[in-house]
Amino acid sequence: MPRNFSKKVGVDLTMQHVQEFVSVPRYRLPPPLQPGDLLEVVSPSGTLRERERFLAGIDVWRSRGYRVDCVPGHDGRWGYLAGTDKQRRDQINRALNNPDCKGILCSRGGYGGARLLEEWAWPRSLQESPKWIIGFSDITSLLWSLALQSVSGVHGPLLTTLTQEPDWSLKRLWSWVEGGSLEPLNGMSWTQGRAIAPLFPANLTVATHLLGTPHQPLLDNVILAFEDISEAPYRIDRMLTHWRMMGLLEKVSGIALGRFSHCDPPENVPSFAVEAVLRDRLMDLGIPIVANLPFGHDGVNACLPVGIIACLDANAGTLSWPVDEKTI
Repeated sequence: MPRNFSKKVGVDLTMQHVQEFVSVPRYRLPPPLQPGDLLEVVSPSGTLRERERFLAGIDVWRSRGYRVDCVPGHDGRWGYLAGTDKQRRDQINRALNNPDCKGILCSRGGYGGARLLEEWAWPRSLQESPKWIIGFSDITSLLWSLALQSVSGVHGPLLTTLTQEPDWSLKRLWSWVEGGSLEPLNGMSWTQGRAIAPLFPANLTVATHLLGTPHQPLLDNVILAFEDISEAPYRIDRMLTHWRMMGLLEKVSGIALGRFSHCDPPENVPSFAVEAVLRDRLMDLGIPIVANLPFGHDGVNACLPVGIIACLDANAGTLSWPVDEKTI
């Protein structure tokens, strides 16, 4: 049994929990960062538009003591993308293959990450020296593909959103990537029960479009953590119905919900509210569900590690990390 396995955040674990834990896929954490390390900036998705917020985000990391360099082409533009697919792949490969680079900071989301995966192969160097990749929204495509290499990325703030994070969220991010722990997050229980399983955070739209592709991770017995932005309720309905029809939701252990920002129905158009859609499509699954957790767009975006064992406690309305993966 891993050290301290049953003594984190008051979770009482049975032998069944332990057996389930050791049987799930393992995801490697990159070596802890420390101030002075080099972090490189890439733009895998949309072209950079929020220049001032982008530069301010770089300053936040530098204020922590990190060296931050921007990979050539990070400010490229090809239509709505930050360069052609090849140019954006070259950005990521340059950072991944730079032995001095310890982590990769994504500038912004938008769209384009999935296009990179069409002809993508993670470099072999990743197995020998995994690097932190930090981002969310469209970066879900890279984070989930990275998980197939058994490497855990961080679903967390982009450089263009970093300055919007409160101090506790920044400290949380730095604690995790620097070898520390994660404090529990509080939400609202929609059901009862508790799940202990690998956590897979994602933008719902991006994750839905990875289903059935070679870049979809194994999602049996996981906790899904969904957020989204600017999707009408009927679109949320359509995506979750797709998950249901593929038989995927009946195999997951729990669902954590963040913010669904700007997902209100248009005025004067008959519709359900987005919460009503989420409840209708999820509540009959018979699994723990906790909503209103502080992650997603347009608000606090608390970092969430990909593939790391978490505890979703719908009795208490919390998402916590009962296992110290760094001791395994």
